[in-house]
Amino acid sequence: MTSRGKPLTAASLLILLMKVFSGSSLTCHPAEYQIGNECCPMCPPGSRVKTDCTEFRSRSCLPCLEGTYMNHPAGLKNCFPCTNCNTGSGLKIKTSCTSTSDTVCEPLEGFYCIDVKDKCCMAAQRHKHCEPGQYISKKGTASTDTECSDCTDGTFSDGTFTSCQPHTQCESINLQLIRPGTATTDAQCGEHSSNMTVTVISVVVSLLLIAAVVIFIKKKCLTGLFSKKSENSPPEVHQPEEAREMAEHQQQQR
Repeated sequence: MTSRGKPLTAASLLILLMKVFSGSSLTCHPAEYQIGNECCPMCPPGSRVKTDCTEFRSRSCLPCLEGTYMNHPAGLKNCFPCTNCNTGSGLKIKTSCTSTSDTVCEPLEGFYCIDVKDKCCMAAQRHKHCEPGQYISKKGTASTDTECSDCTDGTFSDGTFTSCQPHTQCESINLQLIRPGTATTDAQCGEHSSNMTVTVISVVVSLLLIAAVVIFIKKKCLTGLFSKKSENSPPEVHQPEEAREMAEHQQQQR
């Protein structure tokens, strides 16, 4: 029994030593992950490792929690957190997060992306506003900023035009120039001085005629009012005068 036990003990020790030395150079398959001296199969996308494999059991997996994802096979205990498309950073959701894919963000309207990672916009900036005297030579997109250019002589823009507008030529519309145009404002036109004089005189005459008509109507109304009062007044009483004459005549006869 003793002689038979010696070779068995030596063989066990040899196997143990081989495992110890081979552990340092253990190479797992690409679809496996290493835990100690064991190569465990990875959990599929959309899941995470619950328990690692051992010499006596296989590994177990759990689905990713809500708000997390795993987009490739892995041997991790936790999934990755989903990216938040923050409106404060000028972002909105293009594609929502799933258990197997991260959120995809894109710039808000009027913004362009300044930081791209894995086809996802991580930060955006508002498009430039052109100044008065400039026009929008190239409209901004989700990936490029707005480009502005200066107006040339004889044209103007308030900064929102896609091209500068020519100054109005007052003479061409039978008006006189009141204020020349600038790079930010159009020319200001007005009527010729002769036309303005005729207009002023016409207005004054019209006002005088209206005033005369009003005065005439008022006088006529007042005259009619006094006439009605005269017609309605009581007739004069002559009795006291006649009585006095009769009294004088009677005295003379006496």
